[in-house]
Amino acid sequence: MEKLSNIYEKNVALIDSTLRVNESFDMLRKKLVVGDGELTMYYIDGFVKDTVMQKLMMHFLSLKSIGTAEDFQIENLPYVETEVCYDVDLMIQMVMSGATLMLGSSFGAAAIIIDSREYPARVTAEPDNDRVMRGARDGFVETLIFNTALIRRRVRDPRLTVYHTTVGSVSRTDVVLCYMEHKADPKYVDYLKEKLKKIKAKSLTMGHQSLAECLAGSGWFNPFPKIRCTERPDAAVSQLLEGCVILICDNSPEAMILPTSVFDFMQETGDFYFPPLTGTYLRLVRQIVFWSTLVITPLWYLCLMNASVLPEALKFLVPTESAALPILVQILVVEFLLDGLKLASMNTPDMLSNSLSVVGGLLLGDMAVGLGWLLPEVILCIAFVAIGSFTQTSYELGYAFKFMRILILILTACLNVWGFALGLVVSIVLIASNKTVNRRRSYLYPVIPFNGRALLGLLIRPKKNSDS
Repeated sequence: MEKLSNIYEKNVALIDSTLRVNESFDMLRKKLVVGDGELTMYYIDGFVKDTVMQKLMMHFLSLKSIGTAEDFQIENLPYVETEVCYDVDLMIQMVMSGATLMLGSSFGAAAIIIDSREYPARVTAEPDNDRVMRGARDGFVETLIFNTALIRRRVRDPRLTVYHTTVGSVSRTDVVLCYMEHKADPKYVDYLKEKLKKIKAKSLTMGHQSLAECLAGSGWFNPFPKIRCTERPDAAVSQLLEGCVILICDNSPEAMILPTSVFDFMQETGDFYFPPLTGTYLRLVRQIVFWSTLVITPLWYLCLMNASVLPEALKFLVPTESAALPILVQILVVEFLLDGLKLASMNTPDMLSNSLSVVGGLLLGDMAVGLGWLLPEVILCIAFVAIGSFTQTSYELGYAFKFMRILILILTACLNVWGFALGLVVSIVLIASNKTVNRRRSYLYPVIPFNGRALLGLLIRPKKNSDS
């Protein structure tokens, strides 16, 4: 740990060279003559509260003496967040985080950190991908302190613990771990703290996604997500009160919920803003529709391959017309084109997105059928799959199901019934073998290990929303 010296001029020269004040135009240094002494302040332009610092400087200029750093903090620094610091590394980190560093001619080997930072931030509006018909309309933003305040606003309990650390040797990104002391598993909390300390990354370039990859490790061949994320404070708080742990990364508007199982992705905030019967119905519909997207196209193709043994009641599944492309190729082409349309829609300006949807639907639908390239049954089947994939908010889980659906379809085309069964087995194995962050809790919990009460709570919306 590098420390300052007792000579004021050497300390100023050290901080000047470390912060490269003369090279960076937004790294500001302000000197004030106070009585018979001198103060030097360092801060980044755009990160400080201008009105607050202006009032503090006016107050400093009215003083007759400075004194020691400890005395100055107590007697002459009327601000809520201040700290006397002796560690040069911590001083540099705080300045780069937006705080103000103050050196004094009589401070000796100490300095004062004034946390007067104010980050650029957007309004806490409702998340676009997790809307509700009823309920709160606020959402997490890219500023960490705003996100913790949204959680504190809903949980006014001192047992809510917000543990802070930094990750990244270069970026030094602020990360907080939120948990309820009497609810969360202490061993799991300690494990996550140690895991965060041991992360050896230069920076968290992609925010929460980079942090998730550092925590969950590799395993690119398994597409199922290991961590569930939410942009809604009310959803994060409800998980906190159930004993989960929340990880929030600065510069990211999403909170990570740990631990996570595949069934947790089927829970939606909107279920709790309706009566228990309605919420339970919506939850069951979501479960049935989304899980059916995994097998609907492979199962339909299996029926076509074995059309001769189908009962008379299922003969309607067999198309009466033919198309230029084989049905397997049609399904794969429409699956890929649907993703292409999604990518085009994401990169289209808002004012043109509706037009793109209409034109894309006409081109891929009516014209393809009219030209004899595709069958109407294929369009209908993929349309159901596309709608079903949006019944839950996790894009990662949606694409994981898509990859498994294509795998089952190809195996079915190659091995008929045995291929369909093999595809299901591979999918179940990948789900069961997907490791959570602590690598101990099963991804299929509460089915494995079985917990009837927890499983019932995932299928049926509980009557009470709060902890009694």
